Parts: sequence; C-alpha cells; structure tokens
Amino acid sequence: MIISIIGVKIMEYLGITITADSTSKEIVPIAKAIHELLGLPITMRTLNKLGVRIEKGKVLDYEYTGPTLEKALETNSTIKSIPRTGAYSGIPVVVTTIKNEDGYGIAAIGIVDVVGTVDLGDAFGDYPEIVNQVSDILKSRVSTP
Repeated sequence: MIISIIGVKIMEYLGITITADSTSKEIVPIAKAIHELLGLPITMRTLNKLGVRIEKGKVLDYEYTGPTLEKALETNSTIKSIPRTGAYSGIPVVVTTIKNEDGYGIAAIGIVDVVGTVDLGDAFGDYPEIVNQVSDILKSRVSTP
C-alpha cells in the first residue's frame, strides 16, 4: 500500500502473520523468500489449510500438501525422509514445523535435502573414510514414512 502525504509518496509496510488458518496466498511471501535464499524447491502449508509448492522461482501449486508436510504437522517435529508418494517421491526431503508461542506446530515448511541427493562416491571418491562416515550419519537420520 502506498500513501501520499503532501505530494510525497510514503510506503506503508504491513506485517506478515502466520496462523494455523493462513491460506496459501498468505504464506507465499515467506515460502518465496526461503526459496530465493536457498535456490531449492520449497513446500509449505499451514495446519488447517493447503499450501504452496515453489520451484525455479514460480509457485506451481496453491493447493499443495505432501506426506512429509502432514507427518511433520502431526508429530510437531522435523522430519528427514524419502517420501514414497507425492511430488517428491523418491527424493530426500527435510520438513520442519513453524511453532507458535506455545510450541504448537501451526505450519510446516520443507526443502529438497541437497545432501541426501549428492552422490557421495563421486564427490569424495578419493576419501573413502569420509564417504563411510557421512553415509552412516545420513542413514541414521533418514526415516521412511
């Protein structure tokens, strides 16, 4: 919103508030900012409303949900997994909740897990001990829903 006072344009900035009932259109600015920061596909939804899926700078879906977003909201936790269904089936993802002041998950946001998609053998082929250590750590963190 732009306000003009005595011929001078002054920009009025409105805050962004997220609630469990925020719509996909209301959460787009947050999801887009994180997408632009990381350059990775982003998904986000609130507890009571479907959300968004953003890739390559574009909102592809304004009515999005996925199994890992739903599981994160259900358990109010961070989840690293490889979904068996949905838009990111077979691709490692990380999803976490956005909590309100009482600690309840009111929204969930997810990204493609870049570390989980890197071929560690190719990246660290000359350092087999590093490949083994990282592989063991990643295996211990990833669960399949």
